[in-house]
Amino acid sequence: MGKKNRIKIKSAQDIEKMRVAGKVASDILQRAASFIEAGKTTKEIDLYAAELMKEHNCRSAFLGYRGFPAYTCISINEEVVHGIGSERVIKDGDIVSIDVGIQKNGWIGDNALTVAVGNISQEAKNLMIATEQSLFESISYAKTGESLADLCGAVEEYVEKFGYSVVRDLVGHGVGKDLHEDPQVPNYRPQGKDVKLKAGMVLAIEPMINQGVGDVICLDDDWTIVTKDSKVSAHFEHTVLVTDEGPEILTPRPRLSF
Repeated sequence: MGKKNRIKIKSAQDIEKMRVAGKVASDILQRAASFIEAGKTTKEIDLYAAELMKEHNCRSAFLGYRGFPAYTCISINEEVVHGIGSERVIKDGDIVSIDVGIQKNGWIGDNALTVAVGNISQEAKNLMIATEQSLFESISYAKTGESLADLCGAVEEYVEKFGYSVVRDLVGHGVGKDLHEDPQVPNYRPQGKDVKLKAGMVLAIEPMINQGVGDVICLDDDWTIVTKDSKVSAHFEHTVLVTDEGPEILTPRPRLSF
């Protein structure tokens, strides 16, 4: 969970810079998501996002991070997260998760969403809707005095009603000048000592929800995470500021509309 004294509290000046980074990350994510269509390769999407980063005078927070070789993470269907842009062609009926993290003026903005390509199945649509809603169930706890365990547990408690599974091997995280800061933010209720949330904490909350089992496998590229049963997965993420009044989403965007 991370010790209390290791969770960084952002100052008012820090938060202003994170708002800028968050809005840039959101703009790039939304535009890159709109660029996704059947017939394009995931590499084309990644390079388009790279152009947008250049336009915004920011850099990818992912490229080179622990050796990651792409600007964004693009994951299709049974790929959960960390997919690498390649010559794989996106097809009608796919669901494509895109994760955009950028660094702007020293601060990180991190966000993700899943895109429906053409005519997707009702089952995939239902998974996407539930995954996005689980994100907002969790975000609702981002307020001073609330429990981090409650914030984390809200995701699993919501999606399990539909028979879906959370990926337990991967978690959200604190975020600021570094891409991954304390605390860890799992999508299930963690065991052990709880943390009370304080104004100025910034969390990257990111439900990764599988249609089938929660078990995952890492492919031979050492990055791409796929579902063990090959069923589809969805991923939605926001960077969220904890305040006394309630959550402030630093990566604002419209919600899904089916």
